Amino acid sequence: MISKIGFAAASSVAWLNARLNSRLTARKTVLVVACGAALVGTAQSTLAAGKTFVYCSEGSPSTFNPQMGTDGPTFNASSRTIYNRLVDFEKGGTRILPSLAESWSVSKDGKQYTFKLRKDVDFQTTDAFKPNRKFNADDVVFTFQRMLKKDHPFHKINGGVYEYFTSMGMDELIEDVKKVDPYTVQFVLRRSETPFLANMAMDFASILSAEYGTVLTKNNTPERIDTEPVGTGPFVFRKYDKDNQIRFHAHPTYFGGKQAIDNLVFSITPDPNVRYQKLKRGECHLIAEPPLTDLQAMRADGALQVLEQGGLNVGYLAMNVQKAPFNNVKVRKAINYALNRKSYLDAIYQGHASLAKNPIPPTMWSYNKSTSDYEYNPEKAKQLLKEAGVATGFSTKLWAMPVSRPYNPNGKKMAEMMQADLKKVGVQVEIVTYDWPTYLDKARKGEHEMLLMGWTGDNGDPDNFMNVLLGCNAVEGGSNYSRWCQKSYDSLISAARTTVDVKKRTEFYTKAQTIFKDEAPWVTLAHAKVFRAMRKEVTGYKMSPFGTDSFVGVDLKK
Repeated sequence: MISKIGFAAASSVAWLNARLNSRLTARKTVLVVACGAALVGTAQSTLAAGKTFVYCSEGSPSTFNPQMGTDGPTFNASSRTIYNRLVDFEKGGTRILPSLAESWSVSKDGKQYTFKLRKDVDFQTTDAFKPNRKFNADDVVFTFQRMLKKDHPFHKINGGVYEYFTSMGMDELIEDVKKVDPYTVQFVLRRSETPFLANMAMDFASILSAEYGTVLTKNNTPERIDTEPVGTGPFVFRKYDKDNQIRFHAHPTYFGGKQAIDNLVFSITPDPNVRYQKLKRGECHLIAEPPLTDLQAMRADGALQVLEQGGLNVGYLAMNVQKAPFNNVKVRKAINYALNRKSYLDAIYQGHASLAKNPIPPTMWSYNKSTSDYEYNPEKAKQLLKEAGVATGFSTKLWAMPVSRPYNPNGKKMAEMMQADLKKVGVQVEIVTYDWPTYLDKARKGEHEMLLMGWTGDNGDPDNFMNVLLGCNAVEGGSNYSRWCQKSYDSLISAARTTVDVKKRTEFYTKAQTIFKDEAPWVTLAHAKVFRAMRKEVTGYKMSPFGTDSFVGVDLKK
């Protein structure tokens, strides 16, 4: 999962801070909001009475439909709150559990997955929609046919880009999704696919309401399905003030039980230092991506608690191999030798990361320990540039992420350090950036030359990195930002997906990592630790290995 963040407008942040400070002056205790109290720090008179939890998120969602996103802010604001999937991962882990499907079976040839659905699941009621029936097989068929069938009436709504679905080759894998009876649905695959069940627990597989789609079609407003979402999840979407705030309330008839939090508010705060100050002042209960330089101070604060875990992530620099001179492997290798990556670990990650050499983290099975890495060697870089026919160097553009993420807490600073390193070998770099939605859109289309990016795993399987980020299908899908398609590599990861033998899968993936390193479509940068900071009053929160934030089971002590 690419964690992606949009910037809040400065005026919006100033307005929000002013209101927060005003509320704090009038009221010292802001953490637990009792029945009838106003929302902490936001002056939201429109929120229902009850217990309110404020989450200072790092950025804006790119959409409210997880089918169309690959980023943490989108998943946190949609699939983690509004929606459910047929199966899910256990809280804080990777074990697959029943969710909207109460059970499932797999045919002997691995080509048919049959799911038995729950019969007690209510869709959410919103200001614009009141369901007339419970969740059933029609909703599952509608959800997947939308992504699968190009002639589906909702396929092209809001752009029709299903990055995960296409990048993972799901459009080629799934032959059909069939309703067997109202509470049984069957997926027919063209071949066996070992990670398929885990893939069904991923965010893109969140289930939409077919009935809602029908209502929107009759009203000639089908685009609202992605902006005014309706799901079966624990929280109901209420309002989005763009780049400022998202409001939810608890789903009263959620099949998993009504949540202790009555009102959930995402206070969108891109600056990590501002997030920290809000946490200290009690203006939010939990913050995403706390500033690494302040971790020690947070741990020393008796009102706060800091959580950390090893990240299932990788930060990298992608070189667009479809553009000269990066279509020359010697140039790509030269860039690898030219960058002093170890210096970035201290300056950018404050020592909370390890140097990356493979596209998957070392904690993941099939990691190739014997892969040879590129050392920092400017002279070797110059020699390779000479051999590539660009001895005098060249000019290029480096796209810098406008966001802080665990795999890259400071894209701007890293780009500046890379700019200085590359200048030493004759490569003149112009640093550019865009607001986050534009950055993503342009990158998916391959408009960049070099760009900083990263990934947090979604299901614990190497395929989620090596196929989604580097497979040939992912070039068209948009998540392969190097736009590198190498037949030998692609054959290996395809073979790995179609065998259940872990030993054989490991062999395929380790060989593929060797090809990746030799072809050098990326400069692998870091595998970083992940942190969350919250008030001591917060209970029930668990960090996810996938880098998302779920508020199921979260509460506030009085």
